[in-house]
Amino acid sequence: MGTVAVFGTVFVDCKGFAQKAYNPQGRNLGHIEFFHGGVARNVAENLAHLGVGVRFVSTVDESALAEDVCSRLREAGVDMQCVPAVGRGMGMWLAVLGADGELLGSISQMPDLTALSELVQEQGTALLEKTQHVVLELDLNAALTLRVLELAAEQGVPVHGIPGNLSVILEKPDILPRLASFICNDVEAGRLLKRELSVLAPEEIAEALRIYADAQGLRSMVITLGARGAVYYDAVHQEMGYQPVFKTDVVDSTGAGDAFFSGAVYGLAAGKTLGQAVVCGTQVAAWTIACAENTCPDLPKRKGYSALFRK
Repeated sequence: MGTVAVFGTVFVDCKGFAQKAYNPQGRNLGHIEFFHGGVARNVAENLAHLGVGVRFVSTVDESALAEDVCSRLREAGVDMQCVPAVGRGMGMWLAVLGADGELLGSISQMPDLTALSELVQEQGTALLEKTQHVVLELDLNAALTLRVLELAAEQGVPVHGIPGNLSVILEKPDILPRLASFICNDVEAGRLLKRELSVLAPEEIAEALRIYADAQGLRSMVITLGARGAVYYDAVHQEMGYQPVFKTDVVDSTGAGDAFFSGAVYGLAAGKTLGQAVVCGTQVAAWTIACAENTCPDLPKRKGYSALFRK
């Protein structure tokens, strides 16, 4: 399967869990916890737990909490040699969740990307040595995103893109055809397709996805639909389909998208078709939303019991 280089950010997530129905204008009893987060950090940990060799390219700050973040990733098997500690190197994410685990609102504080940009600029070619796949958090900034794509193209390494807030993609939509795969949720996809996808049936969304991907020159794209599952389209192999969710008890849904992406990239890196990779993503997402953390702590054990992840 080889090594996957993951480019992106580290966040610390502050989550408030409402005890009863959440009232945005009133006081809400519940409990508050801190978790390691960030799109790329979550994906790096997930992939390592799935048995993938991971090289993380990011930054952290110079705090004890950052040391804890790095220690956990090392224990998971992530190569942390390209994660320097710098001022404001980590972001913060504040989230409010309802009694049923659904995300009700959030605020993000981005880290300073200066050090990460310098790292990629100065050591970019070396960072991709002996790397078979790249995972790229697309909303870092346009210059950094484009530089990683250029380096990957020079090395002939496929890039799998995951959005953070869609800002870079909306600014430079020509990025998408340069990706081997692009995975986003229905809200993000609705902004790209300029359609309200929540009112469409999955089969209609899949057809809209095919039309959009062909018009834009995308190679493959997946749209996650929350509790409705996911649709996918591979223009290269002319594969299109719909994958329902696996039923589970939802504890915290905030890591679902990153978990789905991780499982799908695992499948693609293992040589599976896009449809098979989407099944892997659906399973990892189901395992993850059944626990309170952004990643599933017992993912290695669960993976070992599942035929989906056997070589």
